[in-house]
This record gives sequence, C-alpha cells and structure tokens, in this order.
Amino acid sequence: MALTPPLAETFTIANAIGLVAFALVGASKGIREEFDPFGVLVVGLVTAFGGGAMRDILVGRLPLSLQQLSNVGFALMGVALAILLSVLLETPDRHPISIGADAAGLAAFTTAGALVAVDTAVSPFGLVAVATINAVGGGAYADILLDRSPFILLRGFYASCAVLGGVAFWVVVAGGFGTGTAAIGCAITVFCTRSGAIHFGMGFSAVSTMVQYRDNF
Repeated sequence: MALTPPLAETFTIANAIGLVAFALVGASKGIREEFDPFGVLVVGLVTAFGGGAMRDILVGRLPLSLQQLSNVGFALMGVALAILLSVLLETPDRHPISIGADAAGLAAFTTAGALVAVDTAVSPFGLVAVATINAVGGGAYADILLDRSPFILLRGFYASCAVLGGVAFWVVVAGGFGTGTAAIGCAITVFCTRSGAIHFGMGFSAVSTMVQYRDNF
C-alpha cells in the first residue's frame, strides 16, 4: 500500500508506534490469561493487525500486514516487550507502561487510519469511521479470542477517543491546514482524552453504571 507524499512518512511512523504498542497490550492480555506461547503470539498479532486489516479492506486495498515484512517485525517487537514485562512485573497488563502503550497505540492507529482515509478521498464520515476502526478493531478481535465481550462495547470512553481524534483530523484539514498538522492534532486529541479518561476513572463499565443507577431508585 503506497500513500502519496507527504502522507507516507507520517503514516509509517504512526503505524509503527501502533503496531508495537498494541502487540504489547494484546500479548500482555494473553499472558494474564495464561495462554501458551503460541496463544500469546496470536493474541498480540491480532491486536496489532486486526484494525489495520479492516481499514485496508474498507478502502479496497490488500492489508498492509500482508505486504510489508517490517510490519511483522514491529508486532513481534511488541510481543517480545510484553514477555519481558511479564518476567519483570507481577501484573504487566495493569502496569502504567502497558496502560500508556494502549493510549499511545490508540492515538497512533487513529492517526494512521485518518491518513489512509484522506489518501483515498473518502467522505468526512468515512474518515472518522476508518480512523476509529483502525484504532479499535484489533482490540475487539483480541477480546473475542479471549472469550469476552469486546472492551469497546462495555467501557465508557475508549472508542469515543478515536472518534474525537478522527473529527479533530477532519476539522484541521477542513480549516485549510496540512495533513501533518492534522495528524499531530489527531494524535494529541486521542492520547490526551484517553489519558484523561483513565486519570478520572472514566473507563467504567456502562452496564455496571446503569445497574447502579437503577438500584438507587
């Protein structure tokens, strides 16, 4: 998949960050569930590649993970980091490193998806949709492998961060600024909103919240 300059360089950086970060997060979840080494590897790779594959299919392109061996290398790096953290830490999936990596991966993949969407000239709605799917698709697939409901359907402020990032990207481009500026704005929006949600405890379960609200009456 070849993007037109200057999108290509920005996309390459964002995609690499997302692959390493999400492979780390996915593999850490597999380790927590006591999967065997192959299972940990599969969950890590699915988390890293799932959203990007959905993105590329939506815009009519062969998934990038099947074209560039470097992508596999970045994902394997993330899996290796997860294994290292599991040796050094008792609960690596809940450590600030993993939580920060998840926020960084969400921001990076939202940005990468927005760049691909712009390159394929989709509508504003399409841009936000592709950016969001790129960001959360892999995690949804991983949750299915882990035999649980997708995180994005249960938590209050995760996919919403990607949506806001996609909107921010479109607003900046529509305002006449370049895609580089839009990419920075998108990444900052997603990372800050997700970090803020974690800090203020907004990663809550929507179902639990509704039950508590019901029980108060």
